[in-house]
Formats: sequence, C-alpha cells, structure tokens
Amino acid sequence: MKIEDKIYGNFEVGPVLEELILSAPVQRLKNVHQGGAIFLVNPALNQTRYAHSIGVLYLVKHFGGGIEEQIAALLHDVSHTAFSHVADYVFENIKEDYHETIFDEVINRSEIPVILKKYGFDSTTLFKQAHTILEQPLPGLCADRVDYTLRDLYQAGFIGLTEIRNFISELTIQDGCMVVRSEAAGDWIKNQFRRLNEAYFKKPEHVYANLKLAELIKDALTEGLLQKNDLLRDDFQVLRKLNTNMVMSQRLTDIGNLVHFKQFTHKGATERFKQRSLYPLVMV
Repeated sequence: MKIEDKIYGNFEVGPVLEELILSAPVQRLKNVHQGGAIFLVNPALNQTRYAHSIGVLYLVKHFGGGIEEQIAALLHDVSHTAFSHVADYVFENIKEDYHETIFDEVINRSEIPVILKKYGFDSTTLFKQAHTILEQPLPGLCADRVDYTLRDLYQAGFIGLTEIRNFISELTIQDGCMVVRSEAAGDWIKNQFRRLNEAYFKKPEHVYANLKLAELIKDALTEGLLQKNDLLRDDFQVLRKLNTNMVMSQRLTDIGNLVHFKQFTHKGATERFKQRSLYPLVMV
C-alpha cells in the first residue's frame, strides 16, 4: 500500500499496516481534529489525528523501528475522543491523558486484535512493550512529539517543507532513542516547540475555542443530550448531534464566531495547559 503524506512524501507499508489503516478505528481519526476545537475558529487549522498517526508511523519506519513499533505508532492515538484533548477539559483530567486511560478498552472492543492475530501479533503484549523511538517523556525527542510539532507549525504557516526536511536529516537514533546530530538542530527544534506551545496552543482564540467547547459538551452530557460513548464517535458526528438542539447549535455558532471572546478572560486559563519544554540530546 502506498501512503502519501503532505510533509514526508510517499512511502509504502506492508499488509498488516494496510489492513490496520483501512480499519474503522483508524479511519475514524480522519474526522478527529488534532487541535480539538481550534478548527471551529480557524477552519484552515484542520489537521487530523489520522494524518498525525500516519506521520508518526513514517518517522518510526524511517528511523528503523521494527514492525511492532510501527504498528504501535499507527495506533497510538486510536483512542482519542472526538475533539481530541477537549475531553481532558470535559473530564477535568489535568494529566491530559484521558485517551490513554481508555486505550485498552477501545482496542479490545474493535477489530484490531483480530487483525493483529491474523498476522501473528498479540495485542495484549504489543502495546505493553517499550517503543523508544515512538515515545519518550519530556524533555526528550520522539516520533510522536516531532511529528505533531512539525505538522501543527507547518499547517499554521510558521515553518515550511524545506525547514522540516532539513531538520529530519539532522535526526538519528542513538541507543534506541531519537537524538539530533548538532546543537544547532537541537536549538531549532527546542525553539519551534516553544513557539508551538506559546503561539499556537496558548493563542487566546484557541484557548477560548477549546474551553468553550468543553463547557458546552459538559453541559450536553449533564442534560442528557450527549452520552459519554458519543465522544468515541468523530467530531462531525458529535457536532451533528449537538446541532439538533437549538440552544447548543447557537452556542456552537457563537464559538465559531468568537462571540463573547472579548469577555473571555484567558488570563489564568492557559495555566491549565501543561508547561512543556524540549531539551534534545545531541549525538555523541
């Protein structure tokens, strides 16, 4: 199967990855936005969890990760709810890892274990392994963190493809972990990561959209207009359900139009977003 990614270009995957990509849980991610509700106030920022998952798969494959780590890369975000991290604000999850707490449940009730078994993989052990190219704790680099940083900044117009490809050429694997070849490359990604957090995630309009949508969803759950399982659908399915209610529909329109934004006090609101910094290791 040939995959086309707008950042990394074309690459091919084998049968097990093809079947997983075509599965319903992965296809659902095409309609789950990476930035939560940000697309409601800026439709151009419409990158999806699917594109990100494909990008992380590419990076793990490109840097020599084995087939099990490639599978884990493709599926690492499959349990994200509609609107991604908005669910963390709905359920007041300060670790921002709600999707990780339901990962096993989502995997086990899907066709993914059957697909994996068909190709000789055990879903009960595959995701428990240490996949060091895929994931690392902050402040280190990993495929997941590199892709969403580059992808979000590219979509927002902060960086271009030449910069991205130059940076990718400066990455390598040392002792199983992703490192940069030079201090200059390390400084570049560290500064870009800071830029992503300060100018993108914490942009007042983006904070407004995510927190206001979280308030709306929380109210819809309380009033019975949404059920918790509805959040395991995609963004557009949840929006359609909310739009059947006149009050909720108007509130969604207000979010998109930034109504009440001037009254929105974002001072202090960004404090609920995790402070993130990168300090990449340099190859020795």
